[in-house]
Amino acid sequence: MDCKIRKVEKDDNLILALIIRGVFEEHDAPKHGTVYSDPTTDFLFELFQKTKSILWVAELENKVVGCCGIYPTPGLNIVCTELVKFYLQKDARGKGIGKELINKCIESAIEFGYSQLYLESLPQFSKAIALYEKAGFLRLENPLGDSKHKTCSIWMLKEL
Repeated sequence: MDCKIRKVEKDDNLILALIIRGVFEEHDAPKHGTVYSDPTTDFLFELFQKTKSILWVAELENKVVGCCGIYPTPGLNIVCTELVKFYLQKDARGKGIGKELINKCIESAIEFGYSQLYLESLPQFSKAIALYEKAGFLRLENPLGDSKHKTCSIWMLKEL
């Protein structure tokens, strides 16, 4: 498996938006109140120009297959960042790429000085949730911050 993890580039915007929305459609996940309908999904390169944020892109055999990043979501404690935009095309799953992306995000969060990593998800993404739990994320009773993704019903936190 020839997998490469690199920082997002402007030319990735279209393919990443297609991958993200495709995962929602594949899992019959809600489109409103989620990243699916979030206008920033079409401009990820620009979104991740924010200080102390980064989006990692996975390439398999020179083809973009997914992404995962960290972002200082408004309303989160200054020591906490959010794990965001974790999506992989179907044919890229089960190869360890997701774990590699999450680990890269954990490393980046620590490098940026964060001590907590927060995430929001949906029950439809049960395989991703199992991966988060393996990575040490614990479930929370309530959301943190203000992601504007009101449909998410699973909230998790990891101490770094």
